[in-house]
Amino acid sequence: MTDFASLLLPDRGEAAHSLKPVAAEDFDVWLKEQPPQVRTLAAAGQFKAKPGDLLILPGHKDGDWSAAYGLAKTSGPWDLAAIAQKLPAGTYRIDGDNPGEGTLGWLLAHHRFDRYLAKADPIPQRILLTGDPAAIPAQIALAEAVALVRDLVDTPAADMGPADLAAAAEGVAKAHGADYRVTQGDALEQGYPMIAAVGRAATRERAPRLIELEWGNPQHPRVAIVGKGVCFDSGGLDLKPSSAMLLMKKDMGGAAHALALAQLVMGARLPIRLHLLIPAVENAVAADAFRPGDILRSRKGISVEIGNTDAEGRLVLGDALTRAGEDKPELIIDFATLTGAARVALGPDLPALFANDEALAAEIAAAALATSDPVWRLPLWADYADMLKSTAADINNAGEGGMAGAVTAALFLQRFVPDDTPWAHFDTFAWRPSPRPGRPKGGDALGLRAAFAVLRARFVTP
Repeated sequence: MTDFASLLLPDRGEAAHSLKPVAAEDFDVWLKEQPPQVRTLAAAGQFKAKPGDLLILPGHKDGDWSAAYGLAKTSGPWDLAAIAQKLPAGTYRIDGDNPGEGTLGWLLAHHRFDRYLAKADPIPQRILLTGDPAAIPAQIALAEAVALVRDLVDTPAADMGPADLAAAAEGVAKAHGADYRVTQGDALEQGYPMIAAVGRAATRERAPRLIELEWGNPQHPRVAIVGKGVCFDSGGLDLKPSSAMLLMKKDMGGAAHALALAQLVMGARLPIRLHLLIPAVENAVAADAFRPGDILRSRKGISVEIGNTDAEGRLVLGDALTRAGEDKPELIIDFATLTGAARVALGPDLPALFANDEALAAEIAAAALATSDPVWRLPLWADYADMLKSTAADINNAGEGGMAGAVTAALFLQRFVPDDTPWAHFDTFAWRPSPRPGRPKGGDALGLRAAFAVLRARFVTP
């Protein structure tokens, strides 16, 4: 794990290279105020103060230099990430301002998944000084949570099976003194039949399980966080084509988000009673795999006809959501890499958000905007529930028609959520298909920071 704490330090007036933010709309005014040498350098370097632009400005003696950089019209976490990746090792401070949320991008520009590299190229260690030392722990915690999601998702399925995911959760639990338990074997078969059915074709070493973590004062408001932990999804007997399997190591991305959010909650010591649930399975192919046309029992008592074994994530989440609702939480949040339909509709950057509570949906939308962690709400359109009708069971897991796939998946999950419990469902991609500053290609946290901001706003008194 990257040592983020060494990269963000209080500004105590020590020597540092100055970084001057310049907004593109102010560029002409700024340039006119500069001496001829700077104007010449800007012209030669085609510096226009666009986001990501960097201009090195020489000082008056050896080793003395500063820099100007372009600032987006709406500043966010990634302006500093763009320039951090271009700067050499050293110590820096923002001229005349605190870096604010830009520190997150600065920190994450130093993160890399290099577990399988024989010799990774070193990342220059760039230290940023801030005049707001009180903000440092929160920014480091956010960077660590995002890095946790990335590292878990980027790890190949051979090294990130249900047992490995459970070990990661146990490590987080131990670090924060949380209660931790795992249900598997006969107890899983009896208590969580859909989780057991989805994972039963995997080898014994990769057997299905329900991972749970509880933390906090039992007198505090109870909040459940649920994450889809399908550690590899072959599609089951409705086998995916090979091209669709290439990224299926990321099908536990919802679990990674849920675990990272739990880590943030505990690290910030939010006054809530946290209940984390991760159904961890591998959707494999074997003689005892569950089949199209099977009818499964569920923990809630709803019978489910299997229309498609590749719609397995909603099955394991159904049992986990039922368990979450049994303790009457004030709020349930789930994360899942659930549907390709959400990606077709919104692309890789925007998690689809579904919510059964208007106030909660508004809070998440506001938090997403404030944290530059965008989401887009899709409707829980009740009329589409007819698409999930079954003549042999209470509900079908896939239905017919192939339309509104993200909506029908969310409607399926809603059947397992108590009617009077506010619930938000993030259908997230958990992956970045092309790199951006501070956000390399690979696993990524999408919706995590927005969800954490909502929990802070709801449960921490100003």
